[in-house]
Amino acid sequence: MYIDTHAHYDSSKFNSDRDAVLASMPENGVDIIIDPGCDEPSSRAAMALAERYPFVYAAVGWQPEEWESWDMYSPGVVRELAAHPKCVAIGEIGLDYYWDKEYKELMYDMFVTQLELALELDKPVIIHDREAHGDCLDIVGRYPKLRGVFHCFSGSAEMARELVKRGWYLGFDGPVTYKNARRAIEALEACPVERILLETDSPYLPPVPFRGKRNDSAKLPYIAARIADAKGLETAELARITSENARRLFGI
Repeated sequence: MYIDTHAHYDSSKFNSDRDAVLASMPENGVDIIIDPGCDEPSSRAAMALAERYPFVYAAVGWQPEEWESWDMYSPGVVRELAAHPKCVAIGEIGLDYYWDKEYKELMYDMFVTQLELALELDKPVIIHDREAHGDCLDIVGRYPKLRGVFHCFSGSAEMARELVKRGWYLGFDGPVTYKNARRAIEALEACPVERILLETDSPYLPPVPFRGKRNDSAKLPYIAARIADAKGLETAELARITSENARRLFGI
């Protein structure tokens, strides 16, 4: 019923019970999970999980926060891993000005290199955009043939409308359930349901009423219910449409 298009089961926060949690997902109505890498080890770990579980798929790439491990060999690693039949995207990749503003030039190089690789390999991208809305919008605008999703969308309603106009999808996570989610709800209202993807970002960003606890894909119904309410839909219908969106974008 549900597709979680962004969950990090390679995280050490699942070391104690990873297999049990993943094995429980089909009975919790989660049909598919996409696990995006953040660097080489996490991308390889995501791919290993995809090989082990038929309903898990992987994305591979370098997140901007992992700039210290990016080197001349990294694009070749992404290319190698992306050749796997269960790799459905390049990601998560992008810009993050919250932590590392002084490394903008390096993050830019990482981002553009991986965007161009995604175009060459005909893969969608999963974009990490944290406090870098203007630059991310400008950069992806240079590549009109790109397709993908802005993960955990935190931009304005105006940015949402512009991205949708260009053919992008927007991912929404647990924060849409928070009391201070006005900006996210405004973006939701500006985004057609045919361009919305469900995400958990597990083990992070749990929805209400699980704040402060570890997140997992079984909590997708709480996110879906809030989005459905904002769009005037039944939760089951929202789940159906967003699952179709995910299959269409990622070719699953």
